[in-house]
Amino acid sequence: PNGSGKSTLFNVITGIPFSPSAGEVFLSGEPIHRLKPHQISRAGVVRTFQKDAEFATLSARENVYASAVYCGQMTSKAASDAAEQALDDVSLARERRAKAAADLSVFERKQLMIASAIAGRPKVLLLDEPAAGLTKPEVSDLSALIRTVHERGITVVLIEHVLPLLLKVSDHLMILNHGAIIASGKPEEVVRNPQVIEAYLGKREARL
Repeated sequence: PNGSGKSTLFNVITGIPFSPSAGEVFLSGEPIHRLKPHQISRAGVVRTFQKDAEFATLSARENVYASAVYCGQMTSKAASDAAEQALDDVSLARERRAKAAADLSVFERKQLMIASAIAGRPKVLLLDEPAAGLTKPEVSDLSALIRTVHERGITVVLIEHVLPLLLKVSDHLMILNHGAIIASGKPEEVVRNPQVIEAYLGKREARL
């Protein structure tokens, strides 16, 4: 549900805009919670945001190139190659890559957002409600895009309210409510959990 702490969880993992005030965050057994945000991204954890975060006047290609340089610490040639590969991975049409980010469609900006995030070759990608504003066919295209990213060896952690997308791409589902985990497990089991139904629909529906 809204306000349950999902985006806050992403914030403390990535240090953007703040680090955890208590507890620890580990990546592959190594603590990362004391690192600065750019160090966390270079260690392999990157995120997207609910709102557009690209450079509106730069082209799609330039946006992804900048991300590859920043997150991947690559040479100019390597960053250029990584940017093209990331754009290929998200299937952004080649004729659209020279367009300014502001001139792209809503779904194309989602493609750009994910391409920018994966250009630095991260280990973990945190997606914050990527289906927001998309049509039903576009959500289906997004699910295919997320599966492609996962096939590239990137672990995807997804915050989302669009249930069909979650059921298509998730192998594990966790529900937060007021900062606490109320259910965790296989998606088809979690969506039938009475606590989950109550959290989203109320006690009456949970009893039906």
